[in-house]
Amino acid sequence: MQSQPIAVITGASRGLGRAAARRLALEGHLVVATARNPADLEALRSELSRAGHPIECRPLDVTEEHSAAALAKWLGERYGRVDALINSAAISLDRYSTSVLDLPLDTLRRTLETNLFGVLRVTQALMPLLRASRAGRVVNLSSGLGQLADMASGVPAYRISKTALNAVTRILATEMAGSPIKVNSVCPGWCRTDMGGAAAPRSPEEGIDTVVWLATLPEDGPSGGFFRDRQPIAW
Repeated sequence: MQSQPIAVITGASRGLGRAAARRLALEGHLVVATARNPADLEALRSELSRAGHPIECRPLDVTEEHSAAALAKWLGERYGRVDALINSAAISLDRYSTSVLDLPLDTLRRTLETNLFGVLRVTQALMPLLRASRAGRVVNLSSGLGQLADMASGVPAYRISKTALNAVTRILATEMAGSPIKVNSVCPGWCRTDMGGAAAPRSPEEGIDTVVWLATLPEDGPSGGFFRDRQPIAW
């Protein structure tokens, strides 16, 4: 029986997902890092293995039903539970200059396929394993760009996908009320990743501090919230 807490991270080959995988592994979790191409995880695996923190690297395309099912099957057979699921995989296909009136609907569909349906697909597949945990945690990587309280123009597909993701967080947290499972959204802030760009003020390590906090919440921790810098923010 695996005694370490088991954390599954989507989109772990780069950016915030990679930073979260590294941090949780160093803090004693058994990390299952996933990416479309597991070869993209090799550098992270080698780095952590040399430091005495081996991780598991598994293929996962969040847009494919069979891929999520295969991951769930492997996890169930190998460990029988998941203690934390960090839904980090995301894409941004439109620009700040894009008007919602000019937004190609195919761009919106593709964005939702990863940022919304992908999160729900993986969460549905892994929920039986989260239920098998004494304290399952689901952390959805959202964005302040999805806040209705501060909604503006620009990157409309990305904004819409993150607003919808926040709705999933609220719905699932309500359904899990009374169980040990906690579900939260997090805005990591503007971080220096492939998506955020080199001009961003935060490092990925700074951005994932709240992610790791939510993934390791104690029994009396919050659920159904939206957080930045470990503080609740408006939806």
